[in-house]
Amino acid sequence: MKSDSLTTNSLRMDYVQSPVVPIVADLIRETPGTISLGQGVVCYGPPEAALRNAIAHGAQLDQFYGPVEGIPELAGMLKRKLADENRIVINDERRLVVTAGANMGFLNALFAITDPGSEVILPTPYYFNHEMAVRMLNCVPVSVPTDRHFRVDTATIAAAMTGRTVAVVTISPNNPSGAVYPEETLRAVNALCRERGIYHISDEAYEYFVYDDRRHFSPASLGDSTRHTISLFSLSKAYGFSSWRIGYVLIPAHLFEAVRKVQDTNLICPPLASQYAAIGALEAGRNYCDEKIRQIARNRQFVIGELRKLDCIMDGVRSDGAFYVFIRLDTELPDMKVVERLIRDFRIAVMPGSAFGMGDGCYLRISYGALDEATLEEGMHRLVSGLNAILSK
Repeated sequence: MKSDSLTTNSLRMDYVQSPVVPIVADLIRETPGTISLGQGVVCYGPPEAALRNAIAHGAQLDQFYGPVEGIPELAGMLKRKLADENRIVINDERRLVVTAGANMGFLNALFAITDPGSEVILPTPYYFNHEMAVRMLNCVPVSVPTDRHFRVDTATIAAAMTGRTVAVVTISPNNPSGAVYPEETLRAVNALCRERGIYHISDEAYEYFVYDDRRHFSPASLGDSTRHTISLFSLSKAYGFSSWRIGYVLIPAHLFEAVRKVQDTNLICPPLASQYAAIGALEAGRNYCDEKIRQIARNRQFVIGELRKLDCIMDGVRSDGAFYVFIRLDTELPDMKVVERLIRDFRIAVMPGSAFGMGDGCYLRISYGALDEATLEEGMHRLVSGLNAILSK
């Protein structure tokens, strides 16, 4: 009898959630004219210097692979950036690896530190790709709640630790909540991880996107953080570099060989053209990013002001960083049902909070980084009108 085993999926993949961005994108395509407040990208592209540098080095590209961990010129610039901006001391006890985006850095790190059944603590709301990656490796994501402003509490994290815990993940500035963790909180989480002999994975992809009096803090700048801190960074957001896929991960030196095995197997090396473009972007420097982020800061103020007109939002409206607002609605409707109705009836798209681990209510993530002022204004008009209509019934 013919077996049908080839039609089945890997069992572990059955426990991995479907990526929400393509699901919402499909709904958007089915509803022409929809404005998206969904995907987490910025409204600008890389600096011209990035494109010029990629083109200038095009003649140097050949059929050979580059170094697994990234070309030395780019790695050197990134190390100087970490020293100057993040106050991170780079020495023989730390290694930097250029990756194809911060997501690859996270997956590389998981491969290096986990075994099947290992537990990874993810404060909720978590970034859905983190949770998906943990499950793909036959590991266990352990969700721990945050407070009403989506800030972490070390006592709650400590209570969730077991003998199988290998890492705690923090994201600051946070995707999806927009929370910026205070320095004292990140210091406490890092110290807890050191005391318990586990890793602190610090995702800092949105490091430049902080507003008002908030400040970004890198746990790897702490003097006693070297052996247990893994830091993730990305050019995707601040430099408008999403499609070029360049990130970097700072790891303890004892993990380097394991991470290099993973990257060599999965990627071999980051694309050389993208690495040369990244060099050009870094030469343009942070001034390029800051000018663009000032516009996104104005978008933030407008979005928060519009959302505060709604009576259906619980726990207030706040966003201190990244380019997201994460709201809880006063309704028993499932979040995906609200998302579908907003798209089909009002042609405005947002992301459901359940994709980020929030199952105790109806949460929505609103992204304000990708639109110009006029389109954002129309989008927020549709969103406010849509939520009023949907939740008034």
